[in-house]
Amino acid sequence: MGLKADSIVIEGGKPLRGRIEVRGAKNLATKAMVASLLGDTPSLLQDVPEISDVDVVSRMLDAYGVAVTSPAPGELLLDPVNVARSHFETIDALAGSSRIPILFCGPLLHRLGEALIPDLGGCRIGDRPIDFHMDALRAFGAIVDKSYEGIRITAPDGLRGANIELPFPSVGATEQVLLTAVKAKGVTELKNAAIEPEIMDLIAVLQKMGAIIWTEANRTIFIEGVDQLSGYTHRAISDRNEAASWAAAALVTRGDIFVGGAKQQDLMTFLNVFRKVGGAFDVREDGIRFWHPGGALKPVQVETDVHPGFMTDWQQPLIVALTQAEGVSVVHETVYENRFGFTDALNDMGADIVVHRDGLESVTRRVPRRKLEQAAVVTGPTPLHGAEVRVPDLRGGFSYLIAALAAQGRSRVSNIGIISRGYEHFVEKLEALGADFTLEA
Repeated sequence: MGLKADSIVIEGGKPLRGRIEVRGAKNLATKAMVASLLGDTPSLLQDVPEISDVDVVSRMLDAYGVAVTSPAPGELLLDPVNVARSHFETIDALAGSSRIPILFCGPLLHRLGEALIPDLGGCRIGDRPIDFHMDALRAFGAIVDKSYEGIRITAPDGLRGANIELPFPSVGATEQVLLTAVKAKGVTELKNAAIEPEIMDLIAVLQKMGAIIWTEANRTIFIEGVDQLSGYTHRAISDRNEAASWAAAALVTRGDIFVGGAKQQDLMTFLNVFRKVGGAFDVREDGIRFWHPGGALKPVQVETDVHPGFMTDWQQPLIVALTQAEGVSVVHETVYENRFGFTDALNDMGADIVVHRDGLESVTRRVPRRKLEQAAVVTGPTPLHGAEVRVPDLRGGFSYLIAALAAQGRSRVSNIGIISRGYEHFVEKLEALGADFTLEA
């Protein structure tokens, strides 16, 4: 599953054309794997992508005694019968490359009575406080102790239902509450919850296991705790983030890519912006075709937001396409405060992007301003040229790939292993789309 190459050397200026497939969403598959800890019987997860984040969670589950096997390609059988405590050093070594360990807290408290959480890894795209998670766990009755090793969480009196209102509809904190509340005594009411498609799919997983969960239209989720959960059989929701990334690649390279497995209902906000920029798409039963229909691309104003808004994960590949639009585009980032760091390398490649660290006011804004938001002003079109760049994070890294593919001349993109955290077989997919590249160790 691991990518042996460190760098990819790309000869740009060639349209990407062909068909690729996307499988289950990274943001669901890894969480559903954690949920298997809650069951008394094995779970079968289907359409699992072969990405490094899945490998990290598999190894963490194995460290806790969950037997993880693959009965068929794209399937994981997760057997939690022999769950046991793990050595802190083992978990610490695994957790350095992922933020997923924080979501083990609730299931481990239910199974083992304690959870040890080390410092968390993941992409460096801004402050990702775990305060939301710890406050939620305290509301359930957990005791949180911080030490030089990390965080030790216990529940000597068990976990009980709670009334929780998140200060921001955080996906991770919503997942934390769901994974903890399903076996807590009593009813939990979660207000201001995230309602992303991956959250709804996780709820479907938990309901299959025997959980009692219902949602209301005002971002409120109710969970009635149960004493026992069983395993599940579930096919993961399609990865909308990867689909949008390949769509942006088709647009910026003036190409034509059919993304098998892409689902319209999960991409509707993205598709609207894609069309406004000047891209064309055709929704079919087995996927979506994305292409550049010719002519000039148009500038847009985009505000990232929680679902059903424009995803923060979509803005980075979109910005690459906006460098080729005729006029001035503005992207307001309201979810993370440090997600425009990748634009420096794009400017080195010829882009004209100015980042406003304190955001920008606008009379057309619809998303409420956040204290830490930023804005990027993209002026185009500007020809892109080859350069040496280093991948900073997952989505920024893929954006560098498509910028290099669109640029004239040769680019070397290093530290590409990060991209394999969320993009399954991306090297093979580039090859299938006709990209001109070589790999370097």
